[in-house]
Amino acid sequence: MTTTPTVPAVADPHASDAELAAQPVGYWSGAAHRAVITHLRDSMARLDVTQPQWWSLNRVLVAGDEGVTRAAVAVQLAEVADGPREVPRALDQLLHRGWIAADAAGALRMTDAGREAHARIKRLVTRLRSEIHEGVPDEEYVTALRVLRRMAANAAAASARAEAAAGAEAGAAAGGMAGGAEAVAGAVAGGAEAGGVGGGRG
Repeated sequence: MTTTPTVPAVADPHASDAELAAQPVGYWSGAAHRAVITHLRDSMARLDVTQPQWWSLNRVLVAGDEGVTRAAVAVQLAEVADGPREVPRALDQLLHRGWIAADAAGALRMTDAGREAHARIKRLVTRLRSEIHEGVPDEEYVTALRVLRRMAANAAAASARAEAAAGAEAGAAAGGMAGGAEAVAGAVAGGAEAGGVGGGRG
């Protein structure tokens, strides 16, 4: 295990294995995200479907006969959606296609056409996953995700500590300013009282 800090290097898409430890995780996680998302969305487009539609279709399918509201689907997908309108827009498109249907209470459920579409898209997504995971054993994939999850948690914790420290410093500075103002006011008041006493003696 490395015990000394690794000096960060400039992002290099051609870095050798020996140089990877110094590469920035932000660059490589971003590069992987862009490549994977581009491949997924381009492939889905050939079936005339978008990734947000696929996400939404899955959520409605999982809800089963009970159905699910538009608001619930939007909340469930908030972490992966590109903005607050992406999921509602996808649901509107699915309703227009007749892949899902809404009852009088607004609950969304899959239609037969939606189930058929879901089966087609699932076959595609399964194939795409195999392509993207080629040469990557499940054990290495799990390790990679654990590392990313740990780094995300580390970054969040560091940000929280920095915000807390900044708040404490701001509070201390404000307290110091207030104390200084009180001291000045006290000195002024003391001087005034002294002047008053002296004037009386005179």
